[in-house]
Amino acid sequence: MKNKKLIIFLTVVLIIFVFLMIFKSSILKIIYPKKYEQEVSTYSQEYNVEEELIYAVIKAESNFYEKAVSNKNAIGLMQIMEETAKDVANKASIELDDNNIKEELFNASKNIQIGTKYLSTLLDLYQNKEVALAAYNAGIGTVNNWIEKGIIKKDGSDIENIPYKDTNNYVRKILRDYKIYTDLYKIDK
Repeated sequence: MKNKKLIIFLTVVLIIFVFLMIFKSSILKIIYPKKYEQEVSTYSQEYNVEEELIYAVIKAESNFYEKAVSNKNAIGLMQIMEETAKDVANKASIELDDNNIKEELFNASKNIQIGTKYLSTLLDLYQNKEVALAAYNAGIGTVNNWIEKGIIKKDGSDIENIPYKDTNNYVRKILRDYKIYTDLYKIDK
């Protein structure tokens, strides 16, 4: 009787395992979707930022919820602060209604455009994905201060030393999701 239960249990586990292996890609694509493909593709090309990195940022920042607002009032898919949006839009000649910024940032296309341009600016500034992501989360001034004080290196080789726990976890999460998006969708390219 005991052996029969064990055999049934192991058979069920084996069936579940086989099912997961067969449908692993499909399940992961539900967890890691590629929503807003047209916008991501357009701004990825325009601002020279990898699509997979944009998707990873959107996944971490808002989990693809257009109307997301953080407790610090970051807005939309890529969680952009109003002042950052104004600055990026002004420098990049992106049309932005200063009297209606919050609503503009709830627009998926505008949010992805400004967020991708900002990410592109950070990647150009630091020439390093890890440090650029830290700046996206903690701010340029904060990251520059860490570099000046020798807390982290500009080349990102000691990114584990990021002193803000939230930012440290954020960078790791984005890099993990970036790898997942890259591996999951490389067949589709």
